[in-house]
Amino acid sequence: MNKNKREFIKKAVVGGAATAAAAVSAPYVQAKSAPIKWRLQTYAGAALGAHVIKPAVDAFNKAANGEMEIELYYADQLVPTPELFRALQKGTIDAVQSDDDSMGAPVDISVFGGYFPFATRYSLDVPVLFEQYGLKEIWQEAYDEVGVKWLSAGAWDPCHFATKEPIRSLEDLKGKRVFTFPTAGRFLNRFGVIPVTLPFEDVEVALQTGELDGVAWSGITEDYTSGWAEGTGYFLTNNISGAWAGSFYANSDSWAKVPDHLKELWQLCMDSSHYYRQYWYWGGEAQLRVEGTKMELTSIPDEEWAIVEAEGKKYWDEVAGRSERTKKVVDIFRKYNETMEKAGRPYRYS
Repeated sequence: MNKNKREFIKKAVVGGAATAAAAVSAPYVQAKSAPIKWRLQTYAGAALGAHVIKPAVDAFNKAANGEMEIELYYADQLVPTPELFRALQKGTIDAVQSDDDSMGAPVDISVFGGYFPFATRYSLDVPVLFEQYGLKEIWQEAYDEVGVKWLSAGAWDPCHFATKEPIRSLEDLKGKRVFTFPTAGRFLNRFGVIPVTLPFEDVEVALQTGELDGVAWSGITEDYTSGWAEGTGYFLTNNISGAWAGSFYANSDSWAKVPDHLKELWQLCMDSSHYYRQYWYWGGEAQLRVEGTKMELTSIPDEEWAIVEAEGKKYWDEVAGRSERTKKVVDIFRKYNETMEKAGRPYRYS
């Protein structure tokens, strides 16, 4: 090979390598100089948020490699929880993790967020209802109508009472001032419960001062995690729902600015959050009932609790009458629960 040809090849190789390096590094340099920034607020306080949201956000920020960063804020840090939807719609915040009910979503299906009485028995019911029974498409439709991007739903823990005095009958519920979710509160009011709304971080003090007699906001895992076990002492094993249903949402404009590969990454991180909660709650609920030392377990007899379950079905009928879409959701719940009952064990034991 002559000298001129060798020089030509050398320059071509070096030039090509430099061009390839620039092509690879350019997006990263650009991302480093101007990453996408999101502010996400969760319904959960810091101790609870460390489990239900922080691992997913941390994973996303690491994997996004400087192209995007999600700043995480806990309950009421930027806006009060009941104002989350309005703040999200306006773009004051970019994303939310909450249930529809608590954040005041102006959609007819918001009643089903959080704890809709007796709609679910186990945490796995929630993803099956969304992914296999059509709730996903219904939620997408409802939030598209109000200009917010609904992203993903998953299950949390069941809804039990944690109280300062033992509950062993429906009579014992009467007059109890309880921190709970809006829909759950309206339902429980039928049995003499007085629902109380407070900022999440004020609940522990309210239990200590006597402003609250208890909470109907979670299972036993959260009672311990949020510091409520010390302020109550009694845990009612009957529940009005087998799993809290919550979702991730985004401001539509904020979502539109995210490139497809980061949208996919955030979807994977939301899925990882749903997966983490499945085993964290499932294992925690059993372990703390058996090994926990701060709460005594109590129960209302099955024949008496059947009154509450029957009232729950009446409530379903009332909600089904609100709109064509709420009827569609209630019909799905009925079909799903009938299927589970017919399937028998381990899907249903009664």
